[in-house]
Amino acid sequence: MVENIARVSGQSMDIEGINKEKLKSVFPECFVEGKLDIDKLLNLCGEYIDNDFEKYKFEWKGKFECYKIAGKRSTGTLRPCPEESVNFDTTKNMYIEGDNLEVLKLLQTSYYRKVKMIYIDPPYNTGNDFVYEDDFKDPMAKYKEVTQQTTKSNPETMGRFHTNWLNMMYPRLRLASNLLRDDGVIFISIDDNEVTNLRKLCDEVFGEENFVGDIIIKSNPRGSQSVEYIAYQHEHILIYAKNFANTGIVGHGLSEDMLEEYKLKDENGKYRLLGLRQRGGFWRRSERPLLYYPIYVNTENGNVSLNKDNLHNYEVIPYQPSTKEDGTWRWSKEKFNNEKQFLIAKKIIRDGNPDWDIFQKDYLYKAGEIPKRTKAKSLWDEKEMNYQNGSTEIKDLFGNSGIFPFTKPKKLIEKCIEMVSLDIGDIVLDFFSGSATTAHAVMQLNAEDGGNRQFIMVQLPELCDEKSEAYKAGYKNICEIGKERIRLAGKKILEEQAHLKGFASANTGKDKPEMFTLFTNSEEGKELQNEVAQTLDIGFKVFKLDTSNLVKWDSTPTEDKDEIYQRMSLLKETIKPDRNDLDVVYEVMLKLGIPLDYPIQEVSVNDKRAYSIGEDCLVLVCLDYGKDGITADDVKLMCEDFTPAKIVASEQAFKDDVTLSNAHYILKDHNIEMKLL
Repeated sequence: MVENIARVSGQSMDIEGINKEKLKSVFPECFVEGKLDIDKLLNLCGEYIDNDFEKYKFEWKGKFECYKIAGKRSTGTLRPCPEESVNFDTTKNMYIEGDNLEVLKLLQTSYYRKVKMIYIDPPYNTGNDFVYEDDFKDPMAKYKEVTQQTTKSNPETMGRFHTNWLNMMYPRLRLASNLLRDDGVIFISIDDNEVTNLRKLCDEVFGEENFVGDIIIKSNPRGSQSVEYIAYQHEHILIYAKNFANTGIVGHGLSEDMLEEYKLKDENGKYRLLGLRQRGGFWRRSERPLLYYPIYVNTENGNVSLNKDNLHNYEVIPYQPSTKEDGTWRWSKEKFNNEKQFLIAKKIIRDGNPDWDIFQKDYLYKAGEIPKRTKAKSLWDEKEMNYQNGSTEIKDLFGNSGIFPFTKPKKLIEKCIEMVSLDIGDIVLDFFSGSATTAHAVMQLNAEDGGNRQFIMVQLPELCDEKSEAYKAGYKNICEIGKERIRLAGKKILEEQAHLKGFASANTGKDKPEMFTLFTNSEEGKELQNEVAQTLDIGFKVFKLDTSNLVKWDSTPTEDKDEIYQRMSLLKETIKPDRNDLDVVYEVMLKLGIPLDYPIQEVSVNDKRAYSIGEDCLVLVCLDYGKDGITADDVKLMCEDFTPAKIVASEQAFKDDVTLSNAHYILKDHNIEMKLL
């Protein structure tokens, strides 16, 4: 009976198996003895093998291994670390310390197609600090090894300078693409060393049809002196959508100059006039004949119609004034009929003579829509984009710009976030978190516009060089810097928001630093900070990558009898003795696909301690043996008092096999699923 009960897997989501099952459901005839016949699949899709080995391909040594590495299931878990967190029990934000390849695998089940936006600033492959060296055989052992050393280099003399970088990036991008929602977007910062390869890589992972753009950032006005002949002033941000047709990109808010254009006003609000004639691109009648048609104007009030009548009797046709060639309108006849209330004819002077032309009322706000936006430009050269601002922000928080010398400015990330239409609870992921600029930007924007975006930061705990300013300041690895930045930034944001709130009711010296300090430390300032903290999430849960909490047989060859005995004795238990209940609860959440921000409440079942996951006890986890182990009465109480969808328990926690068998039938009667550890 025990063997028939499902168990919680100690591995991450089986991505390859899930993809294979999807294909089987649509193309069962393409599977022979359980294996995919790729030729049959291609033939069914109209792609016929022609033995043409000269097709365009993007290949490098190790690419095949990348597929295997991305598909290999992780045996790790994420262990919670409340003592390093801020507001652990209430925050929706997360900071994950670990190798991002393994972490991305572990996030697959809980966050598959749930992330709205990803921003990453990966290593630029300059030949230094290349610590991401993956190992297919035992990724967790490799992770433990890497975190005990400083850095690995990737010198050009290796002959695989670009290859190693591609092998590092490819599996991570494949896993990241799985996490993006259908309207999700990824932003990737990069310099000229790898921008060409990154573009090809992203074309393959996300699809070249989902390429959104390449934005040039004027990051260094003086120009970098690291290259012999050219002082580079710029870097790139490549943008790809999960699905270009559904992308959530909405552009940026209007500048002050743009806002000044909206000087006219009617019952629908402020608007400006845009000519309906097509002025650029394919404007000739011969190029788009369906957009050439007459519009009839009522010269008394400027109303327009497609039909000529007694009121609308003045004909206006689109043409190019300079050449007198027939042109086109921007709108089709169908759109004209649907939205003609937003059109108006106005008398103009053309070539010294009076004439009429058609204009669109372009409103600053439309009912039910977000405020007017403008397309993002392909060049960002604002002063805030200067990467020196990143160092200044670090100095403002830590008092020392050398703590993290090469960090992106917060404004850069904010501008990326503003491009994407984020709703309440939408997730922003950064799996090369560095100094946690992305987390800072998310909290800052939430404070400014009342948003409720969530962040997930992932960073490898690279050791700081003992000669570095960070090490001298007491930071042993990059993760310690990132976590401290979020703490300091959150504290500063609370103080600023409380000060602004206080300034709204009384003049507390908005622009005077000395008054700001006095107000922040006052009783009123502290009360307002507490008030702001109720609505603004400046916390984060810390998790650390580690091996699974579940015991598995260690097959490493050994002749040590004591070692073998210890391994045998461990098999009597299902949970490692050095792990606590919370460790196991979060691993259960990861493996069952429950987001890590779901609330966890400790509850009591007779004399046993259990954990309710979710607002309405989605899952009940019981690991406590109590005096006599879990009994049939305990199981009945779990069903009646908590009515969870699933109950997860350690097999050893049950009184005996008979009790476990009875529990199975009790749960079956209540339509509740059981999972064993």
